Parts: sequence; structure tokens; C-alpha cells
Amino acid sequence: MPSEFSGKHVTVAGLGVSGVPAAKVLHGLGAHVTVVNDGDDERARTQAAELEPLGVTVRLGDGDTLPEGTELIVTAPGWKPTKPLFAAAGQAGVPVWGDVELAWRLRGLNGRKPAPWLAVTGTNGKTTTVQMLASILKAAGLRTAAVGNIGVSLLDAVTGEQEYDVLAVELSSYQLHWAPSLRAHSAAVLNLAPDHLDWHGSMEAYAADKGRIYEGNHVACVYNVADKATEDLVRAADVEEGCRAIGFTLSTPGPSQLGVVEGLLVDRAFVEDRQKNAQELAEVSDVNPPAPHNIANALAAAGLARAFGVSAAAVRDGLRAFTPDAHRIAHVADVDGVAYVDDSKATNTHATEASLAAYESIVWIAGGLAKGATFDELVAGAAKRLRGAVLIGADRALIREALARHAPEVPVVDLDRTDTGAMLQAVQEARRLARPGDTVLLAPACASMDMFTNYNQRGDAFAQAVRELGA
Repeated sequence: MPSEFSGKHVTVAGLGVSGVPAAKVLHGLGAHVTVVNDGDDERARTQAAELEPLGVTVRLGDGDTLPEGTELIVTAPGWKPTKPLFAAAGQAGVPVWGDVELAWRLRGLNGRKPAPWLAVTGTNGKTTTVQMLASILKAAGLRTAAVGNIGVSLLDAVTGEQEYDVLAVELSSYQLHWAPSLRAHSAAVLNLAPDHLDWHGSMEAYAADKGRIYEGNHVACVYNVADKATEDLVRAADVEEGCRAIGFTLSTPGPSQLGVVEGLLVDRAFVEDRQKNAQELAEVSDVNPPAPHNIANALAAAGLARAFGVSAAAVRDGLRAFTPDAHRIAHVADVDGVAYVDDSKATNTHATEASLAAYESIVWIAGGLAKGATFDELVAGAAKRLRGAVLIGADRALIREALARHAPEVPVVDLDRTDTGAMLQAVQEARRLARPGDTVLLAPACASMDMFTNYNQRGDAFAQAVRELGA
């Protein structure tokens, strides 16, 4: 039992996916645990009933007051740094950790050898890249798991009975903000675009939190050659002596880079005499799907795996074995020579830009909650690829206006309804606009909660509507 927690008064801020495991782990380590939570709904009361019999104190409906005697706060990642609870903690000199920080500090629990972390962040592509990385590591015969922001608790991974050789870790900007002592074996920032600025306060603060993933890296800082901001974060990081900057690019790679040459993924970073030599890793066709942004994800995953010493053959085999999650540029069906593709996960303009770049002639289904986004740059870049557009959702007028400014010749169908049945009509209208060889692409560039529970339900509604077309 680590002495640093035994008898310590710890406040866990927030129930939910991270709070309940944190409270249980800390209680098991001998801490006096109090959980505070903003909400007092049925779900929170159910979770409280799970914790209170253990001896954990739970305060519902008051997440702003610092419990008396608190010596440490472990917070859910989504709680904003501006909350009064954290201001009170600062005044009292109480440190604030996230669940990732707690997991990092518990890696050697019970005397086990800590598994190194290969960490991934970025505005888009994190989950896919981490899953690709885990598939590659498994193909190399390593005991591993995809954990973190992907939905699998890091606390469970470091405190459970299963031992690992290495972990593939997805980290959000929220999690990184609250993880000051994290030091990964190697890490990647896939891309940077404005997102969650209401939480971070500015683009600079958002980028700085993303950049924390590089601090103290031991072997490699993997960055996106096409996104200079990611390289800037590498340059600013304080890393271990000998840690290398490794770029990935969709073009021919230079020394210390991974890239693409004549349909092949190649490595010029982890080879002898990288000035002259390159190692073939896989074929572009081994990446599923082989869209440009997904090839970039594969190169980032390969870079991290190669930094860990994984063979080229394992990279190839892991990419071939990988199956992407639903609603990520997923081909649903071909109907009358038109492909229907579900990328409901494209909930911001950066993700949608990558999705639109994957196809030549598109009928675009878009709209939802814009979250403060603007669409001029997105539409201007994709205008030549658009056969037509069908707009749904509460903020569809913002996209319609951008289309009028930058693609006035593109026919637009504006569906003035926000009920879930609008998706069937949207697909029917897209079918009317499409021609054989086109792609009808659901890439909304917006959040889904105006019409759907989440992006999964939105994608399911699209797929069901497509199936009805072919019935």
C-alpha cells in the first residue's frame, strides 16, 4: 500500500467514467475519499449508492466547495480549470491531478514493472491511431491494450491483474492539462486545429496542453510534417537526452521521417544510414480505409511502434488486421452506382476537411450544432469536389451561407426540420442529386445533440436510411 495515499484526505471531483474508478482505487489504497459532483440526477445517485457502502463520502449537487481537510484533488478531465473548486484548492495549496496523473503515479503498484506508454493526442484521429498502434503491437507479440480517452480506464490498466509490456494511450487535451508528471516512452501529436476553446480559453492554451504529451519523452516525439504547429510543440518540449524528432508525411520522407513512396509506407527514421536507406513497412492498400488522413494515422502509429523496436513485418500485419470503429469514414453501401459513406464522427471542420479530401465527387450531408465554428475555409477548399449539399440541423444556415459565398454553383437542399426523421429525407434528397460514380458523404462538421443522442445514433440513422434506399 503506497504510503503517500494511506490516511490521506482525497477529494474526487466528478462521478462518471473516471470518477468512480478513481474513488475505488484511492479507497483501496487507504485514502479517506470524498466525491463531489455538480449533478444530483438518477445516474449520480446510482453511482453514489455504489460507492457509499465502501466508506466513500459522496456530496451531490455541490461541485464547487472544497471539502474541509482536503490534501489532494483528483478531477474528472472535463472539469474546467476555472471552477471555484480549483480556485479554492489553489488558495489552500492543494494539488490537482487528473485520473491520468493518478494512473501514471500508480504504474509500479505492488512492485510490478511499469509498462511504458506510447501516447497519442491531436484534434482528430486519436482513437483510430491508438487502435492501429495496439493492433501493430499485438502483431509483434506484445501484451498491450488501447487505453485512456478511448474509453478504457487507464486506472484499470495499471492496477488490474493483467500485466502489459506496453500501453497504447489516447490522451485528450483535458487529460493532458491535469497530468503534470506524465513522461511517455514516445508520443505523437497528429494535428492541431481550433477545438474546445471554450474550455481552454485560447488556441495557445489548447496547443500548450496538447504539447504536454512530449514533455520528458525518452525515445521519439512523432509530429506531422504537414502541420507545422505539431513540430513547433516538439521544439518547445523538454525531452530526455537522445530523444528524436520523427516526422510523418504523405509525401516522400526525408531522413528521420516516415512517408509514402509509390504506394508504399516507408521508414527513413529507424533504419541504418537513414540518409541513404529506407525500410518498406506496408502497402497503402493495407490501410483500412486508405483515405489520406487515415494513411497519416497509420504512419503515426507505425512511427510510435518502430520507436518501441517493432519490426516492419509487424507494422504490416497489424495494419492489415485493423478494423476501424463504426462511423469513421465507413462505407455503408453502393446504390445505383453511388457510394454511401458514414463519417458521422466528423464533428468539427478539421475532421470534415480530411473526409471531403478523400473523394472526388461528393454529395455532402452536413449540419448540426456548430459549437462556434465557421465554415468558409472548409467550403472554399472543398468546392470543386461538391456535386451538391443537403443541410440538416440547428446551425445549417451557417454552412448554407458559406456555400453561397464560396460555391454558389453547388445545388443546396436546406431541410427545415430537426427531428430525427430528417435523416431519411436527407438521404433521399442526396440520392436525387447524386450521379453514378459519386459519393454521398455524411460528414456533418457539427455536433449531433440537436437531433440525436450522439454521433453514433446519427450514423446509425444514416445507415438505416441508406438500407431503405436499396430495399
